[in-house]
Amino acid sequence: MLDIKFVRENPDLVKENIKKKFQDQKLPLVDAVLEEDKELRASQQKGDELRAERKNISKEIGSLMKQGKKEEAEQVKQKVADIAKELEALEVKENELRESVREKMLQIPNIIDSSVPIGKDDSENVEVQRFGEPVVPSYEIPHHADIIKAVNGMDKDAAGRTSGEGFYYLLGDIARLHEAMISCARDFMIDQGFTYAIPPFMIHSDVVTGVMSFPEMQAMMYKIEGEDLYLIGTSEHSMIGKFKGQILKKEELPVTMTSYSPCFRKEGGSHGLEERGLYRVHQFEKQEMIVICEPEESMDWYEKMWKFTVDLFRLWDVPVRQLECCSGDLADLKVKSCDIEAWSPRQQKYFEVGSCSNLGDAQARRLGIRTKGDKGTYFLHTLNNTVVASPRGLIALIENNYQEDGSILIPKALQSYMGGKTKIEKK
Repeated sequence: MLDIKFVRENPDLVKENIKKKFQDQKLPLVDAVLEEDKELRASQQKGDELRAERKNISKEIGSLMKQGKKEEAEQVKQKVADIAKELEALEVKENELRESVREKMLQIPNIIDSSVPIGKDDSENVEVQRFGEPVVPSYEIPHHADIIKAVNGMDKDAAGRTSGEGFYYLLGDIARLHEAMISCARDFMIDQGFTYAIPPFMIHSDVVTGVMSFPEMQAMMYKIEGEDLYLIGTSEHSMIGKFKGQILKKEELPVTMTSYSPCFRKEGGSHGLEERGLYRVHQFEKQEMIVICEPEESMDWYEKMWKFTVDLFRLWDVPVRQLECCSGDLADLKVKSCDIEAWSPRQQKYFEVGSCSNLGDAQARRLGIRTKGDKGTYFLHTLNNTVVASPRGLIALIENNYQEDGSILIPKALQSYMGGKTKIEKK
């Protein structure tokens, strides 16, 4: 959410930013916000004047009573009562205007960084650089579901009976490999100086609206019926929410944390669910990282964070690339974002395995996450990045380490988490 003062002073810039995100339907919101904000401030000023007047004339009542001017005192009392009634009506109006302004402000997108490429959707995202040589072996790479089935590593039929489409059982060495990746990612981030956390897997609605836009919430989140609780779609939600309403001390900054959680997503709409495999499912597990820092440090942290994911996947012998998200592909709260995509030798193309985002002070402003400096109290910047999400990361690892005999090589960095096992044999 933008600062209303910024919108007042830069309405044309705010409108131009909306156009860059190809959300022209939101342009009327800017003028509507400015008009209601003007009306709100006028009402507040009128209220201040009435309160000052009430205070002054209230002093007269005692004086008139001492002088025995009871009738005149009663007239002044009536005037005080009339002012109180007018103030009550003003307060109702101000609350309505304040809520209306906030509702509209929540829909106006954050100002994107000047380096963000302009484009309508993810088809116009821009490849920045590659890490590792993408290899297509001389032998055929089966679909990951067939590779996993051949080593008795998955049961989607049983999951369909217990939970429905979009769920799965991971079994045996594949389940162990999945956990090895998460554990390795955890230890990797701890080695980078991040504090490990396991957060709540459910959060209140005010935290949800603090960390994401309403359309995102509707598309992603599962609500617990009858309670003000939502299942998290990523641990970033509860990790950023941890600092809701807090004024962090300067010496505590930056906050750098890495968190494990299961994640739950509807995955509705045009993407749909993948029937055979594990690429798009309702439930997965993820190692995440978040940073809360000084505004001037956020872009430096952004560059560090996505590189951590690259380094981790290269440890697992998986070629990856960085893809810069264009303006139309950025969620409303984001200032800048990039995807990390892994190479698929079967499809001979890259696919998304993680995302890194700088949200500026948008989440901090919504949730009230601040610090205090020489110039007073101000909002901090928040960032998040996927360390690894499985089973997508698992798919990438399996395909890139699949052998002609049907076995899967286990990268050296993961072998200690697998009891020293070097490969998963075909059953």
